[in-house]
Amino acid sequence: MKLKKTVKKEGILAIVMAGGKGERLYPLTLERSKPSVPFGGRYRIIDLVLSNLVNSGIYSIYVLVQYKSQSLIEHIRTGWRRQGVSPRHFITVVPPQMRRDELPDWYRGTADSVYQNINLILDFSPKAVAIFGGDHIYRMNIKEMVNFHFRAKADVTIACVPFPTPQAQNFGILETNGAGEVVSFQEKPNSEKLKAVENEYSLVSMGNYIFDTDILIDNLLEDSSLSSSRHDFGRDIIPRLIKKARVFAYDFSHNRIPGLKDYEEKAYWRDVGNIKSFFDANMDLLGERPRIDLSNQYWPIYASSLELPPAKINKSEVVNSLISEGVIISRAQIRNSILGRGVIVEKGCLIEDSIVMDFTQIRSNTRVKKTIIDRFNIIEPNSYIGYNTVEDGKRYFVDKEAGIVVVKRGPRRLFHY
Repeated sequence: MKLKKTVKKEGILAIVMAGGKGERLYPLTLERSKPSVPFGGRYRIIDLVLSNLVNSGIYSIYVLVQYKSQSLIEHIRTGWRRQGVSPRHFITVVPPQMRRDELPDWYRGTADSVYQNINLILDFSPKAVAIFGGDHIYRMNIKEMVNFHFRAKADVTIACVPFPTPQAQNFGILETNGAGEVVSFQEKPNSEKLKAVENEYSLVSMGNYIFDTDILIDNLLEDSSLSSSRHDFGRDIIPRLIKKARVFAYDFSHNRIPGLKDYEEKAYWRDVGNIKSFFDANMDLLGERPRIDLSNQYWPIYASSLELPPAKINKSEVVNSLISEGVIISRAQIRNSILGRGVIVEKGCLIEDSIVMDFTQIRSNTRVKKTIIDRFNIIEPNSYIGYNTVEDGKRYFVDKEAGIVVVKRGPRRLFHY
C-alpha cells in the first residue's frame, strides 16, 4: 500500500486509544469499556487524558473506540462537545473502519488501530502525532513533553515514569543512555527477566507517545505488511524503531502542572487495571492532603454536565468524603467514601470506605463497607454489604485478595445517560 505524503502543517494531532476491554476490572467493565468506567464521583477515566490534552492546548483529538463503546460514545458526545474556532479543533469518536476486506472489524493491536485510521493523519497532516492511552489516572502537562520532543529532534518520544522494578511486569521497561535516548525496550518482561534487572527502580512506559508524522506513517505501513507482527506499539513498533531512529524517553517525574499543591504526589500516575488499583486511586482523592487533588482551578478535569441540583445533606454525618451534585443524604453517616451524582442515601444508613456511583439509591438502615456499587442500583432496606465475604459472594462479585465487594451496574432508570 503506497500513500502520497502531504506537506506537514503546524500543530499536533492527538489520537486517544480507548478500545480496551479492561477484563481485570470486571464487573465494572461488564457493559462498558475501561476508559468509560466512572471515577471520582463525577468523571470517567477517559476524562483525565482528554483534560490533559485540552489543558495543554491540544484541541484536535480523535478517540478510537472498540469494545462495548456505546457508553463511551454517548459520554464524548454529550460531555465533550467543544465549539472550536477552526475545523482543526475537535474531539471526535472513531469506531473501527474495516479497511481490510479479509479482516473482521476488530483492531488487531494498538498499532493496527492507528493504521486503520491512517487517512485521518494524512488529511490533517500535522507536524507530529500524540498517541495516548485513555485508561490511566494522571495529570500531565503534555506541552512539556512536546517541547522535549522537538528540542531532542526525536523521531519518537515515549513518556515514562520510575517504577519499582519488582512490580513492573505489566509494563514496558526502557533503558536509556546518558543523553536520554532509548537503547532497549522490553514489553511486559517475565519474572526471570525482571530478576536480572539490578536497579531498584526502572523506567516504565506510560503508553503515551509522540511521533514525527512521517516516521509514524512509514512504520505503520511497514508493520501492516508483516505477518509475524502483533501490530502493537510496545511489542513491535517501538523495539524496531530503536534500532533505526531517534527514540527518546521523556521522564514524567519532571513534569509539572500549574497549581500543584505541595502535599500532592508529584508524578501521580496509576494504571487502574484491576479492582484494587481502581479502588485505591479513588481513595487517593480523599483527605485534607490528597495524593491527587482535583480542585486545581489551573488544571481542571472536565466532566459531562448534568442539570442536577446541589447536594442536600439533612441531619447527617459526612466525614472525609466526596459528595457529587444531586446527592440527597438523610439522617445517615458517610465516612471515607465517594458518592456519585444523584445518589440517594436514606435514614439509618452507614456507608464507609466505599464508592457509590451515579443514580444509586441506598434504602434505609443499610450498612455498606469497602464496596464499589456501580450506577443505577437500588440497595434494599436493612442490607449488609462488605461484612461477610461468604454471603456477599452469593450475590455480588468479591475481590477476595483485596477484600473489596463490587455490585454490578443496575438497569437504567430515571436518567438516560
